[in-house]
Amino acid sequence: MQVVVGLRNPGRDYEGTRHNVGFEVVARLAERAESPLGRAPSRIRGLISQIAVASRRSLLLAPTTYMNQSGDAVRSALSYYKADPQDLLVIHDDIDLSFGRLRVQVGGGSGGHNGIRSLELALGTTDFSRLKVGVGRPPGSQDPADFVLRQFSKGERPEVDLQVEDAVDVVERWLEDRERAQELAAHRGRDV
Repeated sequence: MQVVVGLRNPGRDYEGTRHNVGFEVVARLAERAESPLGRAPSRIRGLISQIAVASRRSLLLAPTTYMNQSGDAVRSALSYYKADPQDLLVIHDDIDLSFGRLRVQVGGGSGGHNGIRSLELALGTTDFSRLKVGVGRPPGSQDPADFVLRQFSKGERPEVDLQVEDAVDVVERWLEDRERAQELAAHRGRDV
């Protein structure tokens, strides 16, 4: 089984923030598949949905843990569904990627992202796929941690909504053909 995870912080205070854009992608994918996120088995701290893409079942997971504890929820889900880290796609915000851009990458470091660092520690590997959603750099000397916990501005929101739709397209492609998904992501946002 392939597992797609959208990282986030739970709770209303974090809705619409840059840090939660990964969750927005998974929630939109569940909507598109007409399979809403719901309760997971008790040992998995998250919301799940199972969808079929190209006649193959895939699991969507939105951890209900805070970002820096995401690894525990993901490790539990992989164990429960007997999936390997190589079958995992993690969707997360990236401040080192220009606003509006998308990138699919396998492996690499955490780049200072606490959710990715948590996954690397919990899984004991960096060998999993990531869909990075570019949220841009913080302005001036603003602390990156404060920046990602702020909501997108009203001016940015329409572009973010389009970016989320494009990210869902990339995830659907990844579930069928990972190489083509990487190409599709690379073309997103070049003119933004």
